Amino acid sequence: MPRQGKRYRMAMGKVEKEREYTPEEALDLIKEVSSCGFDETVEVAVALNIKPKEKGERIRGTVILPRGLGRKIRVLVFAAGDEVEKAREKGADWVGGKELAEKIEQGWREFDAVVSTPQMMKVVARLGRILGPQHLMPSPKIGTVTEQPSRVVGELKKGKIEYRNDATGVIHAPLGKVSFSREALLENFETLLKAIEKDKPASVKGRYLKTLFLSSTMGPGLKINLQKVTGLS
Repeated sequence: MPRQGKRYRMAMGKVEKEREYTPEEALDLIKEVSSCGFDETVEVAVALNIKPKEKGERIRGTVILPRGLGRKIRVLVFAAGDEVEKAREKGADWVGGKELAEKIEQGWREFDAVVSTPQMMKVVARLGRILGPQHLMPSPKIGTVTEQPSRVVGELKKGKIEYRNDATGVIHAPLGKVSFSREALLENFETLLKAIEKDKPASVKGRYLKTLFLSSTMGPGLKINLQKVTGLS
């Protein structure tokens, strides 16, 4: 822990606390100050001008990051019949039914995303108390309950992520790895923001995005100048 503290203090020494950075400047600085023994994830935090307790102003969606996430996404699929082999061909790590549900009930968690056919949801439903709190429960709204699970598996493997606001109206999402080029991270960043912007509730008055920060897993948050981010309202 002392070493982590020292690294963080060194990184903070290069950050101008009162400055609002352009996305390009922030990504360059994040890459410069990263000194951990692993490839950190670059993350974004977007504070929205919404009322999270009102159903019509909750933001939740999915987007495929064009440059991916730089890590292997382990996908579990609940399916039967012809869809089993199709899902495996697209790279699903596990495909099955009741036997997988029983493993999860016994504590198994070696997966990052769960997809299901509508027919298999009667099996998956009993896992709500386990998968729900981890935001892993399949849902028609985000496309993880589908008649074509193989297509969704392919999208997840390419870098499809889910984003949603928390109780304070902030969306936290990954953008890729520090080892990515600035251009790759910037492309993922712009793609995510466009998706969030598209979800703007009609009831929101005034500016939709309040504040925006970029950071790495172990690094300081850098505030972004919203005027330097095109296409935002």
